[in-house]
Amino acid sequence: MTASTPLPRPTAMLVLAAVACGFAANHVAARLAFDNGTGLLTAILCRAGLTLLVLALLVAWRRDALGLPPPARRWQLVLGLLIAVQSLCLYSAVARIPVALALLVSNSFPILLALLTWASGGARPTRAAWGVMGIILVGLLLALDVPARLAEARGAAGDGTAWGEGIGFALGAAVAFALSIWVTDKHLRALPGAVRSLYTMGTVCISMALAGLAGLVPGGLAWPQDATGWTGLACLMALYCTAFIVLFILVPRLDMARNAPVMNMEPVATLLFGWLVLGQWISPLQMAGGLVVLSGIVLLSRLK
Repeated sequence: MTASTPLPRPTAMLVLAAVACGFAANHVAARLAFDNGTGLLTAILCRAGLTLLVLALLVAWRRDALGLPPPARRWQLVLGLLIAVQSLCLYSAVARIPVALALLVSNSFPILLALLTWASGGARPTRAAWGVMGIILVGLLLALDVPARLAEARGAAGDGTAWGEGIGFALGAAVAFALSIWVTDKHLRALPGAVRSLYTMGTVCISMALAGLAGLVPGGLAWPQDATGWTGLACLMALYCTAFIVLFILVPRLDMARNAPVMNMEPVATLLFGWLVLGQWISPLQMAGGLVVLSGIVLLSRLK
């Protein structure tokens, strides 16, 4: 059996489900770290740094060539910056609104990617795809409970600033992730995955360090204030690195074209972990909206 031989489908789906749960638990651990003094940049730097170290060891073990063709260099830099922006936006959203809602909004990136692909000369979305995108948008309106939030913003209970910022950051993460996938597919497809990921994580580390030194994110380089914060930081590092590396190593054997929709269980897993660990809860209407969004994303991923 070669390294690219597909795994049996039940095994592949189980691996993808485990990876999705790992990413979900990572976001919950991040909220735990943020609530106990950890800065946004600290979390991203530690997460990316550990992943960078493991990738460097992997590239050295495989003896991959590190040279980049001249046309690919600027696009590799763009990809790294996009992932840095995506990481910062997503963690900023997680720090402001319930984790599951942040992930639901950021998981709207398939819609943005389909529109971007069409705008850049790719295939036009079918009527079925447009219909599913509309369903996803309706689900998002329910999941975010927009009428209640607008009423809250108008009332005396508060101005809804944190909610608005959280949604804005989550949408920013979706845009950045859609752009990163487009750049990878259009301009960096020929690069070895380990080398591309190594340079991407290196760019994330450098950009976050520069942002911290420049003071662009106040308190961004703060360390945890207590044992709970340190536990959250350590867990998010280990969970993200493990999920990322497992996914990268096994991608050739997971038949992603058929099995990728399994990854869409991440927001559902986040909702469960957020309830168990953080005590976060959302209304039945919002849960129904979340299920609509997840169903729409699964349908969209199965359309040609």
